[in-house]
Amino acid sequence: MPVVHFTQNLQRHVACPSIRVDGATLAEALAAVFAENPRARGYVLDEHGALRKHMNAFVDGRQARDRIGLSDPVAPETEIWIMQALSGG
Repeated sequence: MPVVHFTQNLQRHVACPSIRVDGATLAEALAAVFAENPRARGYVLDEHGALRKHMNAFVDGRQARDRIGLSDPVAPETEIWIMQALSGG
């Protein structure tokens, strides 16, 4: 089962420990996380279910390509990291 991790800076706002979940896509894995922890959803996804502007998801070390539909595939051994995106200069 894929494991989803949240960085410590997100955990300052809402408790979201690492969790193993079922899912074949990033969307399915995150849906399983948010079924267990609905409060975390609002920090990560917007009202349309897309990644918020200042959030990033990494699937096995690669930035997620589909920020809207979250269709990036995940395998049983996948590690997903959710973190705030940095901006500015």
